[in-house]
Amino acid sequence: MKTAVIYARYSCDQQTEQSIEGQLSVCEEYAKRNNILILETYIDRAMTGTNDCRPDFQRMIKDSAKRKWNYVLVYKLDRFSRDKYATAIHKKTLKDNGVKVLSAMENIPDTPEGIILESLLEGMNQYYSAELSQKVKRGMRETRKKGNYQGGGLPYGYKAENKKVIIDEYQAEVVRYMYAEYSKGVYVRDIVNALIRKGVLYKGRPFAMNTVYGILKNDKYSGTYKHEEEIVDNIYPRIVPQEIIDRVRAKIKSNVNGKEVLKPCIYFVIK
Repeated sequence: MKTAVIYARYSCDQQTEQSIEGQLSVCEEYAKRNNILILETYIDRAMTGTNDCRPDFQRMIKDSAKRKWNYVLVYKLDRFSRDKYATAIHKKTLKDNGVKVLSAMENIPDTPEGIILESLLEGMNQYYSAELSQKVKRGMRETRKKGNYQGGGLPYGYKAENKKVIIDEYQAEVVRYMYAEYSKGVYVRDIVNALIRKGVLYKGRPFAMNTVYGILKNDKYSGTYKHEEEIVDNIYPRIVPQEIIDRVRAKIKSNVNGKEVLKPCIYFVIK
């Protein structure tokens, strides 16, 4: 009897386990119709198909060397990969191990014409990914032009309201305190100690030195930051005056040579 494994994948956090369940269901029906015994499933969740840095995908490729199954069964070829060059490399590895990739939803005949059709589908998959990426970048660029919040995590000191980034006044005062103290020569560990004494928390826990350093190095508090080659100055309101920003940047640069050693993830408690 012919044997196979199923490889299933979805791309982003917006998709759910139902996507995996749907892929598995279609692949299992295909296997039943074609008298193929499924031996194992490999699943990558919230993993892009534009590269092969996927744990279960790599495990599947490695396991193919054991020559225990004949096919890798996927819902569509784009679940296997959206990079035609990576597809060719990994299909060659599978072929050397006596394994072929089958698509449950794409009727690709085992003929010379099937080779052309499969190549066309793989090229279309890569085109779709490249076009989608371009659209996303264009959309994000337009969002920046409008000065709107782009989503994702916000730096400490800010919050989002009506698609705009605004200042969280309580947190902003903490940020200003950090900058002012550091600009006067106070060490980060002493700033952390002072925050602990004041009972100021970061996400419910005491501030760590790494967190404070990250805040001190974040350009967004100046109201302007660089995105690739683009200068963005209409999203984040300024929290820290420029003269203090400049002093802090100069001190951080001078401390690179070891005047203050950063010890990650250590909390300093005042007795």
